[in-house]
Amino acid sequence: MSKFSKKGKGGVPAITAASLSDIVFMLLFFFMVTTSMRQTEAMVMVKVPEATETAKLDRKDLASYINVGTPVKSKQAEYGTDARIQLNDSFKTEKDIRDFIAAEREAMSEADRSLMQVVLKADENVRMGIISDIKQELRRCSALKVMYSARTVDAVK
Repeated sequence: MSKFSKKGKGGVPAITAASLSDIVFMLLFFFMVTTSMRQTEAMVMVKVPEATETAKLDRKDLASYINVGTPVKSKQAEYGTDARIQLNDSFKTEKDIRDFIAAEREAMSEADRSLMQVVLKADENVRMGIISDIKQELRRCSALKVMYSARTVDAVK
């Protein structure tokens, strides 16, 4: 009779890390493809006012943003420190809002044009006269769905 001896129990083999780099690069590629970058650069400083009741936008792709505030530090030498209106990537006046809204509507599909919303992102220290002028111009071009950007008030202070 021959003697066979087991030198130890088999156990679980170690997990190989050979495919780990493939998985990491696959995830990296996925996030690079699916992430959309910010399309406009902030040219005005905006500290939005506080609000007690807020609601989130259902579809951000239907929103057109109008930023109002003082220019950022790098632009103050050129544009001054008065409140300015930013439409997309440039400073504009109230008169340019009609063209902006028309261009935004043209970029949307026919079915989504009636659902278009304008988000007014204004600094809390901006004079109300500028906001009134913007609202009047929005009425003239039939952009009647206006939302104001705000931050929520913390319950505990």
